[in-house]
Amino acid sequence: MVRMFRRAVALLAGSLLTAGIAGGAHAQSADCAEIQKTLLERKEIVSKVNAASQAKAKMTPAQACGMFTKLQANGTTGLKWISANKDWCSIPDSFAEGFKADHAKVTGLRTKICNAASQQVVMEKRAREQAQNSGGGLLGGPGLSGSFKLPQGAL
Repeated sequence: MVRMFRRAVALLAGSLLTAGIAGGAHAQSADCAEIQKTLLERKEIVSKVNAASQAKAKMTPAQACGMFTKLQANGTTGLKWISANKDWCSIPDSFAEGFKADHAKVTGLRTKICNAASQQVVMEKRAREQAQNSGGGLLGGPGLSGSFKLPQGAL
C-alpha cells in the first residue's frame, strides 16, 4: 500500500509540473483563468497525499480512497474544461495530453486503492462474524464467563 502511495505521489508531482505550463497560458478571455481554481485544488489534494505518505501515522485504505476519489473528480472537471476551452484559451497540446495521461493514472490508482479498502472492510466483517459465531472466547471456546460447578462428593 505504501508503495502505491509513493508511486502516486511521484506521478502527481509530474502533473503539477505540467500544471505550471497552464499558469503562462492566460489567453484572450477572463474565462481562461477558471482552470486555475481546478489546478490549485489539485495541488492541495496532491500535497495532502504527499504529507500522508510521509507521515508516521499512515492513512487507512478508506481515507486514501476518499483522497483519490476527490483527485479523480478534480481531473474529470479539469479534462472537461480543457476540452471545451483548449482552442479559445490556447492551451498547448502537451499540457492537455499530460493532464489526460495523469488523469488516467490517477483513475487506475484510485481503482486499486478503493478495491483494497473494500476488501479490508469485507475481511474485517468476516473476522467480527467469526468471532461472534465461535463464542468469542479463549481459543474459540465459550470463554471465561459463566459458572463452573465443582463436582460433588469425595475428592
